Amino acid sequence: MGISTVLVFSWFLFLPGDQIVAESRKSYAAGGGVFPFHAGREVSNLQENENKNAASHKILANEESETKSNIEPEAAGIPEHIEAPVESNILPLETLDKVEDAPKTNLQLNRFDEKNNINIQEINLNNNVESVAEVQSERDHTIIEKAVQDPMILPDTKGLTIDDFLKNISTAIVAQKQHFHGATNERQIAVVAAFKHSWDGYRKNAWGLDNLKPISQTGYDWFGLGLTLVDSLDTMYIMGLEDEFLEATNWVNEKLNFDKNRDVNLFEVTIRVLGGLLSAYHLSGDKVFLKKSVELGNRLLPCFLSPSGIPYSDVNLASLSAHSPKWSPDSSTSEVTTIQLEFRDLSRSTNVPIYERLVETVNEKVHALDKNNGLVPIFINANTGTFRNYATISLGARGDSYYEYLLKQWIQTGRKENDYLVLDYLRSIDGVMTQLMRRTPKEQHVFIGELINGKEFKPKMDHLTCYLPGTLILGHKYGMPDSHLILARDLLETCYQTYMKQPTQLAPEISYFAVSENEEHDIYVKPNDAHNLLRPEFIESLYYFYALTGNRTYQDMGWNIFQAFQKHTKVANGYTSIGNVKNVLNTRLRDVMESFWLGETLKYFYLLFSDNRKEIDLEKWVFNSEAHPLPIRKH
Repeated sequence: MGISTVLVFSWFLFLPGDQIVAESRKSYAAGGGVFPFHAGREVSNLQENENKNAASHKILANEESETKSNIEPEAAGIPEHIEAPVESNILPLETLDKVEDAPKTNLQLNRFDEKNNINIQEINLNNNVESVAEVQSERDHTIIEKAVQDPMILPDTKGLTIDDFLKNISTAIVAQKQHFHGATNERQIAVVAAFKHSWDGYRKNAWGLDNLKPISQTGYDWFGLGLTLVDSLDTMYIMGLEDEFLEATNWVNEKLNFDKNRDVNLFEVTIRVLGGLLSAYHLSGDKVFLKKSVELGNRLLPCFLSPSGIPYSDVNLASLSAHSPKWSPDSSTSEVTTIQLEFRDLSRSTNVPIYERLVETVNEKVHALDKNNGLVPIFINANTGTFRNYATISLGARGDSYYEYLLKQWIQTGRKENDYLVLDYLRSIDGVMTQLMRRTPKEQHVFIGELINGKEFKPKMDHLTCYLPGTLILGHKYGMPDSHLILARDLLETCYQTYMKQPTQLAPEISYFAVSENEEHDIYVKPNDAHNLLRPEFIESLYYFYALTGNRTYQDMGWNIFQAFQKHTKVANGYTSIGNVKNVLNTRLRDVMESFWLGETLKYFYLLFSDNRKEIDLEKWVFNSEAHPLPIRKH
């Protein structure tokens, strides 16, 4: 790389946010394609820039040396027709100057569906895509209707039971047990202690129920599926809590019953229960988790019996009937687009293609809909398959994980060069920068707002949106533009300030941001938004930043927040969400410990504080939206 190139590159990295978009667009145009994209580029040389970021916190930033991952190299649970996870071709940090020579991806879409012998491009040319899709849809509906007659039978087989399948499963398919070594430093030990305190409270007062009420010393059910227990399985396994994991495994084997006459939410059950079971299977190799995964997957299939192929949001697991939410004819966009990692993995783990084919159909239908610079409304109708007119556009509630799963599905399936998933992701982040990104006038905090009715900008950002910095830096690792990295770092700092500016040093559920200099505070919180639910999103982003850079600044930022949780949310029988982060003397304990506290927040804290930043190797595993790691495939 020449001197002039280095100067231009460095200048670009330190542009103000509003100039980033303009320069990104120049680079798009100069490249002759839709977006610049390098298939084999590692995270840019962050280290000299991270020192500037660390100085703002008065914390010394150290580059962590590479250490060998304790994840076994063999991919887990790979069907016979699926190749092992691809070995990384990512360039190491020290070879960054050679990035100009990295091969550029051809972003032309040319999809071939090998399972159904369908060349999508040819169908488009012959104007036959609708008829082919209709035939496949009718066939899938027939498979689902037969499957729901007995959820213990593998779909589209000649009556093969799940038990018989598992008895004869090939060693080439079955997941291989992964090995972890437990906590190695004081911070990890503190996180394990927090987990055990939470688990002991749950085990004593709410065993087998969905959630714990730690102050009342009782539990309560939402779906009746042991959410906290199932959500916690892989956390316990990663932490090396063998006794707790074994007891929970026995409960899953003997007590977890899906034949319950109650409606459950497709999205929540998929990311928490199906994702938790699949992850536990891939990490432990215990086939009981795959057995339960297949049965649950079968009981969720009626959601896909909609006229459009966009799934219904709710299903009764006993009667096996599905419907739209009772409060609306529409489903949340993020919910119908955040089931793909799990259903695809279920197909790859069983060689049963129906699960993956159904969610791929959802992908294709959403891909074909009109969008606002890649941004999607937060509601979609399962009957018509269309977005709600004039719906809000947000990267917070009901919109967030649509964007996350575009990138993660692309990673899960081997990062194909002609995949519309990555194209949609790139376009959506361009839309974020042009439509939703703003800076506050005084302190220059970068934030992501919302478009009310799809038009009117509102300077409101959910804590949920703080997942985005982690997703952006993960994408940059795999070749997304440098503008994504700049936005990731700016937004990470803003999210951190939503914690540090509160007296409790805990973030509120929603923050608002100043758009004019007349406003007193750049970041402010409305009374009804001041609660904290023990959410994981910012800790998740800190984990990605640490894992991909080795910069210990992010560990120190996380430790500050962990100590705040310890001080303000720990009670005698667990941890509780609080109603007011703005007053240390009146936090208003809410008496609820959500399952994601154990399944996500404490897991990300544990991995963030690890001495081995490849404790979960991000080149071999991809986390679902509930922090459950699933294996990366070659395609």
